[in-house]
Amino acid sequence: MTQMILPGATLGVLGSGQLGRMFTIAARRLGYRVHVLSPDDDTPTGQVADLEIKADYGDLDAIARFAKDVAVVSFEFENVPSATTDAAARFAPVRPAGSVLHTTQHRLREKGCFAAAGLPVTPHLPVTNLATLQAALAQLGAPAVLKTASWGYDGKGQVVIKSVEDAPAAWKQLATDEGILEQWIDFECELSVVAARSLNGEFASYGPMLNTHRHHILDTTICPAPIDPKISAEAIEIARAIVEKLQVVGVLCVEFFLTKSGKLLINETAPRPHNSGHLTIDAHVSCQFEQQVRAVCGLPLGSTQQLRPAAMANLLGDIWEGGPPQWNRLLEMPLVSLHLYGKKDPRIGRKMGHLTALGDSTEQAKAIAIAARQALTSG
Repeated sequence: MTQMILPGATLGVLGSGQLGRMFTIAARRLGYRVHVLSPDDDTPTGQVADLEIKADYGDLDAIARFAKDVAVVSFEFENVPSATTDAAARFAPVRPAGSVLHTTQHRLREKGCFAAAGLPVTPHLPVTNLATLQAALAQLGAPAVLKTASWGYDGKGQVVIKSVEDAPAAWKQLATDEGILEQWIDFECELSVVAARSLNGEFASYGPMLNTHRHHILDTTICPAPIDPKISAEAIEIARAIVEKLQVVGVLCVEFFLTKSGKLLINETAPRPHNSGHLTIDAHVSCQFEQQVRAVCGLPLGSTQQLRPAAMANLLGDIWEGGPPQWNRLLEMPLVSLHLYGKKDPRIGRKMGHLTALGDSTEQAKAIAIAARQALTSG
């Protein structure tokens, strides 16, 4: 049995957005204290943490002082520099490890790792200049998706190339010296599996969940996904293989394309709780954030049993365009839960919160979620 970090200890979080906020809420409910470090203050995580430290991730002295005061360090976004996790690991365990970040924060390393393990990834090629992009297009065909090799999320750092003639403009727009060209996938739907792996190797998972996007940002998620049980089981086994391959201690989300022929392809992974897993707070015995706490502290994982069919709808800054949302209308709905992230400035496309709706079926839950969101801005 590994040594457990028991309630009463202090946990450290690198990053201070909504994922850190919900992790902190779960940790405090279990009796832990939480310190957070990020370059900002009065953040979504800082508002609920015991201590908020404002420091740059490149300030390795500050990172060292931060790590000395906590029992374990985790993170809420994957774009943490390797030097940062290395500095923290000198004084406290970092979970998931910096090696997991190193692989998953770079699309070429990530896909290469999974392909070498025999896992199904989207066909792709590396590109470093216009000539290699044009050669890759000749091999993979158009349309295709050109992405930066690193530092991309929510549709940022990528551009769709509809024809080979678009290559020069696309390469200029991406403005990088290392990219990846991915074959266009004519998919049936997009799925995600949120997986957890403990320090002892125990595995648990949520999903698969069915996701829909608008403008490259997750819009809605329903769980359970209405797919063939064999595909569901395959997605979970792929997620298990990934967390085992990477030796993850914590939570990792695997995003899939399900092709029209019924084949699963790994799109990308995130070594942290995921937007699609937010509905687990209201719909499951133990949510993805509690699993992250349990896993990084060496505790047994919690139950992933789903209590009712559920749907999640994101609340973006767009909802504030016509004035303050009419929260009272949403809060009158008995099967809807509201989660706001404490962000001060609503902006178009910025994730300000989400809502979860429960129902007797996923179709009913999604209909309730959409109606609840629409009620916020109706006249």
